[in-house]
Amino acid sequence: MTPTSFVKALAEFSLDNVFNPYADTCPVHDRVGAAASRRKNLKNYLQVVSDLGTDTIWMGRDLGYRGGRRTGLALTDEYHLSEMTRVYPGCESQQATRGPAIAERTAAEIWAVLKAVDIPPLLWNVFPFHPHEPGNPFTNRKFSAKELAMVDELNSELFSWLRIRKIIAIGQDAAHYASRFGLPIETIRHPSYGGVRDFRAGMAKLYALCPQISQARHRVSLL
Repeated sequence: MTPTSFVKALAEFSLDNVFNPYADTCPVHDRVGAAASRRKNLKNYLQVVSDLGTDTIWMGRDLGYRGGRRTGLALTDEYHLSEMTRVYPGCESQQATRGPAIAERTAAEIWAVLKAVDIPPLLWNVFPFHPHEPGNPFTNRKFSAKELAMVDELNSELFSWLRIRKIIAIGQDAAHYASRFGLPIETIRHPSYGGVRDFRAGMAKLYALCPQISQARHRVSLL
């Protein structure tokens, strides 16, 4: 498995009411060549993670319409693309959409902690695409069991290829899925739906951080 072959396999998926950022183009927000840009973002990211020897994964549920749908990177919004090279040295990423960079609340919380840890983890999602409500692409919904089953093999290959040894599950959905890998799991509350305080406290305890370190360091528009 290589970054190129893995991303190519992701790009081959086509599901109803699921936006595949590595193959699909949003007619409202995307630039020309957006899917190719997101494929390049992910390939660069996976190569850097592999080179770093990262063996820990922070696993969320799926891509959100304000974050990974636009960037092609799990738990990462456009606002934080400029910080990729500092946290993941050598990882260059580009914005694939038109207009100003959009921020996402979950990504802001994730990156506030990410910048404070010594060894950056692999950021990934249980379901590596953006599932949305029928007829409304700018919504978020939970993936179905059938949809999830279709990515099981790729997730297993990713874990094996990168030699993942520990899972930090962001939320109960991720924790439930992660149990199948037989690896040590730490479950942290997802920062959405009123979980910000618990998320910050959980990460601060897990990484022995100052409780305030996990608060977002930049005030950005989250409209």
